[in-house]
Amino acid sequence: MVGAGGAHAALWGYVDEHGVPHYASEPLDARYRLFFKGNTSLDRPADTARADERAALERTTLYKRVVNHPNARRYATLIDATAAAYGLDAALLRAMIAVESGFEPTAVSDKGAVGLMQVLPDTGERYGVAGDRRGTVAQKLRDPALNLRIGARYLRDLLAMFADDVTLALAAYNAGEAAVRQYGDRVPPYPETQGYVELVRQFRELYRPPTPAPRAPARPTLDLPGKRMPGSGRPAE
Repeated sequence: MVGAGGAHAALWGYVDEHGVPHYASEPLDARYRLFFKGNTSLDRPADTARADERAALERTTLYKRVVNHPNARRYATLIDATAAAYGLDAALLRAMIAVESGFEPTAVSDKGAVGLMQVLPDTGERYGVAGDRRGTVAQKLRDPALNLRIGARYLRDLLAMFADDVTLALAAYNAGEAAVRQYGDRVPPYPETQGYVELVRQFRELYRPPTPAPRAPARPTLDLPGKRMPGSGRPAE
């Protein structure tokens, strides 16, 4: 991961020979191509002037991999239901899943985090997941529904802990709430955590529905003496 971007954020990435997408907030090597950019986020084009840019974006392999991933569609209803159950933004959950696991429910990190939202077994135990004859905590966390539920509960609690500051909640999800507290309720100066926060923020904008174009205000009409009311057959009073 890399550090957070500056005022003009961008998302770079490529799909490797195995079909696995890789993302960063700056080009790490020659394989990375600019995927999306905005003034402060991945603003989805809403005006006609940027329609061609949007169309070009949607034709890229990386966009199709991120937005149209088969598992993104497969788990769409589950993600929406989980977000609604815990009062979270579904676009935020999708963004976290994209960055955490690339929508692969069997993903396991080198630190032992498991599943769609890369939940650590210790976190699972904190929220009541226990190992038994049916499987260890880590094995149970491979279940997408359980994994999403635990990850969403943890995110909701982090948002409550940090006064609904999404940036700090994401930093705590990545580095632990103790690390955020240690640095005075700021994003810790860890390149991985700073990069994680930036990428999730960008993906969240990508997954948000496009902002509809503003409707033109209706033209005012005047009811003048002697003017007939539409359909009335008589003059206005």
